[in-house]
Amino acid sequence: MAQAGVRPRTEHLTSEHPTSEHPRTEPGARKGLRMAAVAWLLAAVYYFYQYALRSAPAVMMPQLSQAFGVSALGVASIVGLFYYGYSPFSLVAGAAMDRLGPRRLLPIFAAVVGIGALLFATGNREAASVGRFLQGVGGVFALVGAIYIATKSFPASVAATLIGATQMFGMAGGSAGQFVVGPMIGGGLAWSRFWIGMGVLGLAIGVVLFFLLPKEERTEEPGGWLKSTAGAFGAVFKNPQSILCGLVAGLLFIPTTIFDMIWGVRYLQEAHGFDYGSAVMRSAMVPMGWIIGCPLLGFISDRLGRRKPVIIGGAVVLLSCLAWILYGRTDVFPPYVLGLAAGLASGAAMLPYTVIKEANPPQFSGTATGVVNFLNFTFSALLGPVFGLMLQNVSGGAAQMELRHYQTAFVPLLYGVGIAIILSLFLKETGTAVRTLASGAAETA
Repeated sequence: MAQAGVRPRTEHLTSEHPTSEHPRTEPGARKGLRMAAVAWLLAAVYYFYQYALRSAPAVMMPQLSQAFGVSALGVASIVGLFYYGYSPFSLVAGAAMDRLGPRRLLPIFAAVVGIGALLFATGNREAASVGRFLQGVGGVFALVGAIYIATKSFPASVAATLIGATQMFGMAGGSAGQFVVGPMIGGGLAWSRFWIGMGVLGLAIGVVLFFLLPKEERTEEPGGWLKSTAGAFGAVFKNPQSILCGLVAGLLFIPTTIFDMIWGVRYLQEAHGFDYGSAVMRSAMVPMGWIIGCPLLGFISDRLGRRKPVIIGGAVVLLSCLAWILYGRTDVFPPYVLGLAAGLASGAAMLPYTVIKEANPPQFSGTATGVVNFLNFTFSALLGPVFGLMLQNVSGGAAQMELRHYQTAFVPLLYGVGIAIILSLFLKETGTAVRTLASGAAETA
């Protein structure tokens, strides 16, 4: 039911109503689903692109340090500005998606990411900082747009699978940003040329999205947009389940966004003595695990009709892998196994994106996605510099850090995953199995 003061709207990507809300008629149903599938796929490709840019700095930290004239900690601070754009603009993207729809937004913000990459390529510290911030601002619209299309245009019974598949594209980009870009940089490609090329590609993606995203038929009551948006945010933020979803997702995401994507390669080189190529390959296994884990765990959750057991199970496996990566021997498991398993298990971090959508009114789908993304990546934005400072303090500012320095600085990640497991116990089960039982009980009564 719509909240007081909030005017519900009907908006979708085709002339048909979303499958998850209303029955479709043939043959319009097939055409509508095809158009929605095209729109989702284009948004997912855009998400792949921005995630590649997000992770690429991890394989070129020495080059960036020299180009910007700052220490590795300084580079980490510049790189972390991505999350200062990504996190707050999650709220903007969610509310804007509910009101304007993907076609009006995605082309513009794909171009914004491209402009940010070109600024980063200048080698000027200030311009690079602005560029990295713009990459975050534009990048968040990819995820929110893809999830918005998936949840508004497809049946609820496949929601977790599609959201997991969306993140699969993102982490494929994250893996490419290390697995593909690392050897390119190691082979002599100038870092600035990489960023120029990616900037041009971002502008091209914006053009493709503009011409290929299907038009949206919209019925919108005039006026009151500010009141409507505020009401949507109020409804989502006042729901305790929304806050829990953001906290759980954020705590499960940090090992990937901070530990692996910023410090992973350097950790393996300095703490365990791996050469650059081996360190890149091992670090890239974490996002590679996401490629498998996100859709797989989403599929398992949809098949079970339950969300909580899959979230908790994934978090337990992640905790075990992370503890071994920090404190265990590197020669016990075959190469790449721990990173792959950790990435696969941390795919559970995407299930709260499904839970928050199911725990809030359907007309606030975009806003709910924006809220969970905001809460999630606020952790990365705020804690990224904190971990960098902790490393600097425990190492005494040493040029090369040791294993014990990394263990001391990153042991809070273990506590964070443990807290996520506890918080997951308080999530309300929103899977189809529970809703079917509740519906059957109501009909019986």
